[in-house]
Amino acid sequence: MEDYRRIADRLAEEILTGRLKAGERLPPQRVFAKRRRIAGSTAGRVYGELVRRGLVVGEVGRGTFVRAAPVPSGRALAEPATTAVVNLELNYPSVEGQSELLAGGLVPLLRADVLGEVTRTVPATGTAVAREAAAGLLAGSGWRPHPEQLLFAGNARQAIAGALASLVRPGGRVGVEALTYPLVKEIAARIGCVLVPLETDGEGLLPGAVTAAHRSAPLSALYVQPTLHNPTSATMGDARKRELAEVVRELGLPVVEDRIWSFLHEEGVPFAAYAPERVHVVDGLSKRVAPGLTVGFLVVPEGRVEAAAGALRSGGWTAGRFALEAGTRWIQDGVVDRLVADRRADAARRQRVVAELLDGFAVRADPCAYYAWWELPSPWRADTFTAAAAARGIAVTPGPVFAVGAQAAPDAVRLGLASVPVPALGQALRTLRDVARGGP
Repeated sequence: MEDYRRIADRLAEEILTGRLKAGERLPPQRVFAKRRRIAGSTAGRVYGELVRRGLVVGEVGRGTFVRAAPVPSGRALAEPATTAVVNLELNYPSVEGQSELLAGGLVPLLRADVLGEVTRTVPATGTAVAREAAAGLLAGSGWRPHPEQLLFAGNARQAIAGALASLVRPGGRVGVEALTYPLVKEIAARIGCVLVPLETDGEGLLPGAVTAAHRSAPLSALYVQPTLHNPTSATMGDARKRELAEVVRELGLPVVEDRIWSFLHEEGVPFAAYAPERVHVVDGLSKRVAPGLTVGFLVVPEGRVEAAAGALRSGGWTAGRFALEAGTRWIQDGVVDRLVADRRADAARRQRVVAELLDGFAVRADPCAYYAWWELPSPWRADTFTAAAAARGIAVTPGPVFAVGAQAAPDAVRLGLASVPVPALGQALRTLRDVARGGP
């Protein structure tokens, strides 16, 4: 019997050379099996291999299609991965006058008598001054982290990795929203854990879905974004947070709460306030300040400092001393607060542009978020729309990048609003609007 991988290799060559065109539908598996005189199970493995390679996409009830564009990895959301003129994948805010504000905090660190000290190594626990400053920055309504429960990573992604590595053994199951931050998928693959997609609604994660998944096969932890969920902008209300806290407490589940975008939302009580003994809070300065000189924060429950600090050390994920000192000064000097206020106003302005130019389309967005989730009109698919946008010099993120597991990939794209000037954003949205109306 011919190996399924060889058959997949031949189909892959046809796709890569253009003999099978982008958007072309492959025959149903049973038809393919009959034509190739192979077993139906072998045909299924061939199609599965092509999906794994990112060459085709299977859509429930519609069939299997050649991808119009390869699905980018989660890394595309953290690093420049496109030559597009307008990049709506990356999402790092920057406001006028930012560099001048930041420069003032760096000047004292460049003195010869200071530079030697701030370029030394620093433990995961940072310094006492940094812990106090970070605790004040992260404090929310009804919640203020204890400085002695604060750890520092190079960025928020590394804080997520450290938290999960300290909580989940290889092969462990981590519950996540069915659409989740793509780099969490990469982190999970690196530390050897399995992500379990959980059902959500307009307020985010459904507590009942957590219970059902845990009863099916025990979960080791949850990773959630209760505030301004990326990509949908969903935010949990207080009642939902209470209900979820009761569930994780009853099941004994630790939680990693990602709050990296929460500074844009003047919300109520953070989720950590409802179950402080279970929740590990991740935050950072990359979105508030700048992606290139940043610090990640990890607040852990009482008794978890040593385990989490050990995971950060072993992964090489601890913060650099210079970035930590710079971030601490920016917090103490009020620079971070000023940048946050500017970013809130900027995000609101950009959301007004989205609301005006994409009026009439199925767009989910919070008025204070820096992204929008666009559910595309039929017959557009996420990959074909992404390719059409790229052909016009605009990079967007296709919905399947956020999907976890074997669920049907959403025909949607995420629009990152932060990284381009407002006039360029407006022109890009007009172009995308015309593309959507014109059809594939």
